[in-house]
Amino acid sequence: MKISEISVSYSNANKKVHKITNSDDSFRILLDSWNKNIIELQEEFKVLLLNRANQVLGVYAMSKGGVSGTYVDAKLVFSVALKYNASSIIISHNHPSGNLKPSEMDKRLTQKLKKAGEYLDINLLDHLIITKDNFFSFADNGLL
Repeated sequence: MKISEISVSYSNANKKVHKITNSDDSFRILLDSWNKNIIELQEEFKVLLLNRANQVLGVYAMSKGGVSGTYVDAKLVFSVALKYNASSIIISHNHPSGNLKPSEMDKRLTQKLKKAGEYLDINLLDHLIITKDNFFSFADNGLL
């Protein structure tokens, strides 16, 4: 029986460097990754991956759900962060209703991912709830 070797490579093909300095920067970059035609239809969860200098490595679309929720697997969040060699992440999801208030599930997920990230030395810098016009930042509101 032949076992395949695992191969890992790293290359950042992104020529333009985007640096995150505040939640507005995160919102602008994340909103740009959303399809504006369905942001009010279907909930999605995305991860903004950052290097040690808070420069954007990429945005990963983690999951799509229905009108009122989507499933987030912590193992997948951090497997993507590890694969991209991210030092920090910012998680985000949209609320199709337009309501920016975080739910109890949003708060629990944030704390779960923050704790998991601490074990892996991957900082959870923020969690943004996004609508087509505005956002709510967990970090800015003292919930992180």
